[in-house]
Amino acid sequence: MSHALARLAAVVAVALPALSAQAEVVIGVDLSTTGPAAAIGIQSNNAVRMWPATLGGEPARYVVLDDATDVSRSVRNMRKLTSEDKVDAIVGPNTTAAAVAGLDVLAETGTPMVALAASAVIVEPQTDPKRQWAFKMPQNDTLMASVLVEDMKRKGVHTVGFIGFGDSYGDSWWQAFNAAAGDSVKIVAQERFQRTDASVVGQALKIIAAKPDAVLVAGAGTPAALPQKTLLERGYTGTIYQTHGVGTLEFLQVGGKDVEGTLFPTGPGVVARELPDGNPVKQVAVAFADKYEAQYGANTLTQFAGDAYGAWMLLDSAVGRALKTGAKPGTPEFRKALRDALENTKDLIVPNGVLNISAKDHQGFDERARVMGVVRNGRFSYAQQ
Repeated sequence: MSHALARLAAVVAVALPALSAQAEVVIGVDLSTTGPAAAIGIQSNNAVRMWPATLGGEPARYVVLDDATDVSRSVRNMRKLTSEDKVDAIVGPNTTAAAVAGLDVLAETGTPMVALAASAVIVEPQTDPKRQWAFKMPQNDTLMASVLVEDMKRKGVHTVGFIGFGDSYGDSWWQAFNAAAGDSVKIVAQERFQRTDASVVGQALKIIAAKPDAVLVAGAGTPAALPQKTLLERGYTGTIYQTHGVGTLEFLQVGGKDVEGTLFPTGPGVVARELPDGNPVKQVAVAFADKYEAQYGANTLTQFAGDAYGAWMLLDSAVGRALKTGAKPGTPEFRKALRDALENTKDLIVPNGVLNISAKDHQGFDERARVMGVVRNGRFSYAQQ
């Protein structure tokens, strides 16, 4: 062997252990940055752009794709991320329908997903083998529905009209709110609408005719403003509640004066600075709010940005624990170890709550992850309780 080749071999021999010690963790991200759910996806993407370049102390690479709020495209993205990019985990999608549709991809490829959509059907029933690979950041609808009903009872609301999306988001909220309402609040009308509808006059008139004390709009993003504006235009004067899905700046812009006073459940991160000092999430939530708004401007933080950054915090914790098993990123063994680590996350504080994930609960939040919010002076504020 020549002296030059010997030197090259020595360099390679030294470099190989260094490369193996710096295994790259690859995360696929599927977001709705265009289409009807863009108001949500853009906020998620803002937070993704702030993700540190490491996970668990190792270099990380993020492959971000837009699904245009299209379920089929989301599934295609997930197949590309798993087959071509060989990702170790997926973050997203933003919509429940897309997350549920992608469950088959997770099971077929053994890839964990941290969804950024809200409905519990993404992770329940946990006995379903496909859902063993699915986790999610947003609070389950049941958790948010319970704080809504508590607020209604405090305010003397006895009857409620319900108008929700005619999809899995609306279905999940209908079931959750029914269960939470029990005998405490009577639902006197139920209507549905589509995210792309230009008018909901018919549905609004039917709800008004039932004379409810309050109305719950179970929608997300900008489309959720349409029923509220229509109800007010047609003379409704009762209290209007929304779900945590409205936490976008575009909802405030589209709704304008018509959404002033809207009551909604929210993660504590959205109203971080107004939380009582004793709130266990406040310190982490304020730190993220300061960091986010330093980049994107005052009063720009939303639930969806907090969830997306929380996804990085969750993965950072889980990747570090998965690496300790000796499994290498890019392998089925590592994806399995990462899934197991996600499932054993304990007392992790993220901007919107405290995560305790288990085999029976792939969401992991408790009552510390929800407060009541109100639209006040054109922004999301903490509603004193």
